[in-house]
Amino acid sequence: MGDPRGFMTVTRQTPHERAPQERILDWNEFHEHMSEDALKQQGSRCMDCGIPFCHTGGMLKGMATGCPVNNLIPEWNDLVYRGHWREALDRLHKTNNFPEFTGRVCPAPCEGACCLGIIEPAVTIKNIECSIIDHGWENGWVVPNGPTSRTGKKVAVVGSGPSGLACAAQLNAAGHEVTVFERADRIGGLLMYGIPNMKLDKREVVQRRVDLMAAEGIKFVTNTEIGKTLPAKQLMKDFDAVVFCVGATKPNDFFAKTPGRNSGGIHMAMEFLTKNTKSLLDSGHTDGNYISAKDKHVIVIGGGDTGTDCIGTSLRHGCKSLVTFEIVPRSPDERAANNPWPEWPKIFRVDYGHAEAAAKFDYSQVANKQYANDPREFAIQTSEFLTDDQGHVRGLKTVRVDWSKKAENGAPFTVVPGSEQEWPADLVLFALGFSGPEQVIAQELGLEVDPRSNFKAEYGNYATSIPKVFAAGDCRRGQSLVVWAINEGREAARECDRFLMGSTKLP
Repeated sequence: MGDPRGFMTVTRQTPHERAPQERILDWNEFHEHMSEDALKQQGSRCMDCGIPFCHTGGMLKGMATGCPVNNLIPEWNDLVYRGHWREALDRLHKTNNFPEFTGRVCPAPCEGACCLGIIEPAVTIKNIECSIIDHGWENGWVVPNGPTSRTGKKVAVVGSGPSGLACAAQLNAAGHEVTVFERADRIGGLLMYGIPNMKLDKREVVQRRVDLMAAEGIKFVTNTEIGKTLPAKQLMKDFDAVVFCVGATKPNDFFAKTPGRNSGGIHMAMEFLTKNTKSLLDSGHTDGNYISAKDKHVIVIGGGDTGTDCIGTSLRHGCKSLVTFEIVPRSPDERAANNPWPEWPKIFRVDYGHAEAAAKFDYSQVANKQYANDPREFAIQTSEFLTDDQGHVRGLKTVRVDWSKKAENGAPFTVVPGSEQEWPADLVLFALGFSGPEQVIAQELGLEVDPRSNFKAEYGNYATSIPKVFAAGDCRRGQSLVVWAINEGREAARECDRFLMGSTKLP
């Protein structure tokens, strides 16, 4: 702890962002860097709390609390305060392979568990993390660091999202020959195509790390879908071990039986986001190979990060209007009594897309608007998709729901009488989460799955029901955070190394 009074004398500050009306005109990242002096002051707020919960990652009531990769947060906060940036980077890389990813897209459960957060706004852990790694890249400290010798063992990692990349990096560091297979045309999985460029730059951030990993000796194979273009059984013959990190990519569709569901113009969020980023990278959107929201009335169904990303993307296309529906009630502004520290604070937040929509549109003109200056409608359910003569969606019918009363059929809410409403819509996007991994690989190999269709493998061990086959990340645990994917990829690499060598030095 560099300044024993820092948490009492310094207020929390976060980086400035480009104005919403300006940033929706491009696809560049919108956070600006803070000065070293400002970051030093923010680091001084880390209060030497004795029992830091920020880096002791775990789960409470089904939600992450603290850092799942156990980042040495108090240590590098102190090093930043003292100006020891190179040492801070070394401490950061000890636990996290990709801090430039988590520093941008992680929701920061570490800050939710920060001890200072009990009485004051938490330490700006996420921003300091991002600043350390960006500082490292800028100063040329992040360089290829391959193994000094090879074991002669070959490992296939299937999937190049955060869990696959973390697993590959660790196995390569242990000296194994690692090949990463990816079905898309670019490496990165969710990091490349699931998160928009303004939130995580693909060329300057994602591809930069992939290139470094390739320089360290990892082989990447794209446009290859295991179970389709290449049989999974072939991997069993060609490699000494296989680790599946294929994600949870089966989208939920809770409206399959809702009238009008099959109308044109209704898309899953990932189809919308993936095509947008691919077209952006391929041609700057000149090829037209994406789902455009330009001049359309857009409705996003579902909240969370994916819903916000759909909002931000639609605004950059130039949509005519935008609202988003959430079936749950609005969260409180402060922690509720049943949501104490160090649980993840389930409070009302305004993310980048919400702020952009509020700056672009006048929501006071929306009929029956619950909350002014916000694109979200809470406690609302879609009852019908309205279709025009050409079979394309033209609007939605909704009802309000009351979560204080359970329905007679057992539903956790009741429909509010007389709350029916129609909304114009030319484009509807479902951001409803995912139900599990696709089953092609499991069916081909006969992998055992759990009741939620995830590849069955015990946490901490990661071995599947098939010898020499491991599973990690969302395909094992279900849809989760990028930081949990990195955690599982690292740990699965450790167990795979133990299987191959009889012992392991990987953390």
